[in-house]
Amino acid sequence: MSTALPLSGAQHLLRSGDYEAIIASVGASLRALTFGGRHLVVPFDADEVRPAFRGATLAPWPNRVVDGVYTFGGEEHQLSLTEPARGHALHGLAAWLDFQVVDKGSDHVTLSAVVEAQAGYPWRVRIDSRFALGPDGLTQTVTATNESQDPAPFGTGPHPYLVAGDGIVDDWELELPADAVLQVTPDRLAPTELRPVDADDAARFDYRVARRIADAAIDHAYTGLSRDGEGIATVRVTDASGAGVQMRWDAACPWVQIHTADRPGLPIDRIGLAVEPMTCAPDAFNAARYGFDAGLVTLSPGESASAGWTIAAL
Repeated sequence: MSTALPLSGAQHLLRSGDYEAIIASVGASLRALTFGGRHLVVPFDADEVRPAFRGATLAPWPNRVVDGVYTFGGEEHQLSLTEPARGHALHGLAAWLDFQVVDKGSDHVTLSAVVEAQAGYPWRVRIDSRFALGPDGLTQTVTATNESQDPAPFGTGPHPYLVAGDGIVDDWELELPADAVLQVTPDRLAPTELRPVDADDAARFDYRVARRIADAAIDHAYTGLSRDGEGIATVRVTDASGAGVQMRWDAACPWVQIHTADRPGLPIDRIGLAVEPMTCAPDAFNAARYGFDAGLVTLSPGESASAGWTIAAL
């Protein structure tokens, strides 16, 4: 029997009640999450190169930096174009780092990695990602600490593909309490303007009242989130029986990316709904371009910032 490390890194199995989660060390990735044996996210194999950022921790930015170019502190920076088809820098620099264990128990694990200063992002930032299972589901908390001598731009978010039950995205209902959606160019998904979700006559983007997703194709960021008395926003994805999965987060994430995972002609086409709470908007490193608050976090030297979210069964 081979003892080689799986391609997705060290595997961390967590259990609590009917919940079971597997965290892979590469990218501090949520590889699988089940409740009573039912999948709540699209899983991937341990000895597999993680597909489509599935379950990865995104930092020091989520989503895209358009053209990979931004100005911060009066200096222009050029990031590597990791989304070559569209010409952008996609989903940060942590997704392929091998995170190391700093704390572990039967129902929790904390993993840590350092984004080293490099061309395009000349700051050292430590990323600590804690996963904890409990009666309310799986909570991930990401904490970033600026270990460099200058202020650093930062954003984070997760990339799970939620699964409501049998079938595909078309068969499920989505409840998304957001008033505004960020419009993007059709070819490169570069942000253009923020619009009300009901501005589209076809109501393509309006899920404030739960309804079936059907054949809607979405790869957009939402904001203007309605929250409960504790400031928590909740997105729910359910099947015809009302069972499914929900994701909850607080004000640290004023944005959420929704992606119907369209891969026409491939077996993975629309098999899960990406729900990605984000501390900032797409292209937030270029916040000055936009007429809305993109939510960019600036970490002072030695400063830390945290954000978290919880995935639970319905």
